Amino acid sequence: MSIFEIGMLICFGAAWPTSILKTLKSKTVAGKSVVFMIIVELGYISGICYKLTGNLDKVIILYILNAIMVSFDISLYIRYRKTDTKQYQG
Repeated sequence: MSIFEIGMLICFGAAWPTSILKTLKSKTVAGKSVVFMIIVELGYISGICYKLTGNLDKVIILYILNAIMVSFDISLYIRYRKTDTKQYQG
């Protein structure tokens, strides 16, 4: 278990609740990139796979929590992108 890995996951993980709350309050996803979120999600899934293939430790919990938050943010993007599209069409 690396303290640097833990620090990285905590710092990245701290950003997702802020992003999620902003979307829930504003009900808009303007400025968000679903491609970026999918890339980040794939990174967390890769980290989970790494932990499951012989390097298992408690850090996997942070990977899972972050992956859940990103998944939720992606679901909000899917939910609200239609609202944004309607607003821009007038």
